[in-house]
Amino acid sequence: MNDLPALLVAVPLLGSVAVLLAGLARSRTGWPVAVCTSLVQLGMAVVLAVRAFGEQPVRYVVGGFTAPFGIELVIDGLSATMAVLVAVVALGVLGYARVAGPRSNRFYATYLLLVAGLSGMSITGDVFNMYVFLEITGLAAYALVASGESGRSARAALKYLLVGTVGASLFLLGIGFAYVSTGTLNMADLSTQLAAVGYTSPLVQASFGLLVVGLFVKIALFPVHTWQPSAYAGAPDSVSALISALVSTIAAYALIRIVFTVFTVEFLFTNGFAQTALVAGATVSIVLGSVLAVTQREIKRMLAYSSVSQFGLVVGAIAVANGTALTGAVIHLVGHAIMKGGLFLTSGLVANVAGARTIDEYQGIAKRFPKESTAFGVLALAMVGVPPTIGFVGKWYIALGAVEARSWPLLVVILASTLLTLAYFARIIERMFFHEPDDVSASGGTTTAATAVTDGEGIDAESPLVSSGMRATVLLAAVLAVVLGVAAFEYGQLLEPTIERLLS
Repeated sequence: MNDLPALLVAVPLLGSVAVLLAGLARSRTGWPVAVCTSLVQLGMAVVLAVRAFGEQPVRYVVGGFTAPFGIELVIDGLSATMAVLVAVVALGVLGYARVAGPRSNRFYATYLLLVAGLSGMSITGDVFNMYVFLEITGLAAYALVASGESGRSARAALKYLLVGTVGASLFLLGIGFAYVSTGTLNMADLSTQLAAVGYTSPLVQASFGLLVVGLFVKIALFPVHTWQPSAYAGAPDSVSALISALVSTIAAYALIRIVFTVFTVEFLFTNGFAQTALVAGATVSIVLGSVLAVTQREIKRMLAYSSVSQFGLVVGAIAVANGTALTGAVIHLVGHAIMKGGLFLTSGLVANVAGARTIDEYQGIAKRFPKESTAFGVLALAMVGVPPTIGFVGKWYIALGAVEARSWPLLVVILASTLLTLAYFARIIERMFFHEPDDVSASGGTTTAATAVTDGEGIDAESPLVSSGMRATVLLAAVLAVVLGVAAFEYGQLLEPTIERLLS
């Protein structure tokens, strides 16, 4: 039980190796091994979350070395939330990927490697260890994007690799500046040492800037977002859902840790330029991400630009730097993972059954595929922020935090983002539910989608292109978007002690 924090990272790593070894004996053992590993991962994350929401965080030092010299793992309410989120989404996408693919053992091994990296980023209390897990996450994500069979996937992965490497390099350089200033890498110790050095030290300020800009690249804020639309649109549908739900989400969580656990809120108040830079980055991403989403015709690219806007909201909450806004940021991260992951899965399902990947091709599909269309509609309205969905609760907290901080320009942008989000989702919903099918959309799924399934195991009798697991996953995401919205206010109260420690 005491080694659970370390096992949370070790189990998916071991599972990744087990998938490769099992593949030597039988080629189709990857999926069951990955599912078993994910179930164990989820169980451990839930147990740790129960313990972490107590009065004090759960702490574990790797190898028994005393912190700050050893690598410390810290699980509080925030990191436990991220760990559970990673485990839940990873397991859900596996249910979809069984038939949707990719289905090679190499894919499942890389998949579990990504889960290990994300889990490590969620619970580490050491900035260099965070960089190591950031690189593991990045390398696995590049490989997963490239797992598609088209040249588009390869080009998207290469672009992702080049831009992601720049972000990781900036992050590492920022760590180096912090280490030169303080001689430590432990987050808690760094916080104390940076305060002693002085928040106006040029070295400390440079470290903050490099770390934040490096994470901006990983989060995909405008204008360093250029890798994201290509990666999301070019990757297989299962991969698009996984990385859209988790990779930028955990990078945004890392930004919260860097800003508040390492540099603290006092750094923001001392250096007004830092807070201004965060507000500026948030504002530009919210507005331009939404505008670019409105101009898209391809569904997956539209969803990608939507993420640029949605993560701008989270960065805006970080800039506000009060308890209400930070609570909203965490809730929005959870909600975005469920909603956006569900939307990518649903768009993939619609592509398989209706051959539709553009907005024009969604015309009238609700009459032929009501379940898939309803799931997409619910998730889209949740992204807009319609009550009682979790999308509404996250935005409500962030907007309320902006009011408390008297950040009126940011509040106006947050409210405007809701209208912009409505603009690009309303046109899809209108085409789906209030138009008659045209001749192209009525012709059914594509030949490519049909031939992608090479065995009949687990395939839904309603369509040769999808499985019952695929349908169940997207319907569950739609249900969770509503159910979590009802529970989010209670969760916000549960998170209060963790937020108070972050801001103290």
